[in-house]
Amino acid sequence: MNPTPRYPAPDINDLPDDIKAKVLEVQAKAGFVPNVFLALARRPAEWRAFFAYHDALMLKEDSGLTKGEREMIVTTTSAANACLYCVVAHGAILRIYEKKPLVADQVAVNYRKADISERQRAMLDFAMKVCLHSAEINDDDFAALQAHGFSDEDAWDIAAITAFFGLSNRMASFSNMAPNPEFYLMGRVPKAR
Repeated sequence: MNPTPRYPAPDINDLPDDIKAKVLEVQAKAGFVPNVFLALARRPAEWRAFFAYHDALMLKEDSGLTKGEREMIVTTTSAANACLYCVVAHGAILRIYEKKPLVADQVAVNYRKADISERQRAMLDFAMKVCLHSAEINDDDFAALQAHGFSDEDAWDIAAITAFFGLSNRMASFSNMAPNPEFYLMGRVPKAR
């Protein structure tokens, strides 16, 4: 059962032109409009700021993190924050990037037992500490990342992704944002040709 959103999404035809164009671009690429794009569009200035920061973090070219690792951080920390929307949506993207149909479920339930590398486990250890106990981050946490080849800039990226999606998790949860049904199967079964 999908929860009823607390705030109705605006009609796509009523959106400002720049937001409408971006939503239609996403729809053309994905084949559907992810609910977050319309849910947040009720406040255009906040939508623009949200997606500008999202894109700066998640589409960044000069990062020591792969796209799959970024989605792994989102899926893992979103599970810790009990955000159904982000676990399902970003878990789908994670499965696609990593080409592993089980990885999203594994990291969402218990990343320590997931089929991931030790490097990725260290990354998620850091992300989870930022997520749950950020005031306790210390030099030992940075040293643990460095032992796996992460730079201080990579640590910043891990923390920024975790923090940004903490905001996203809370907005999705409080507003009762439901994951699109399409997300559940993405990356699990081969695409129909």
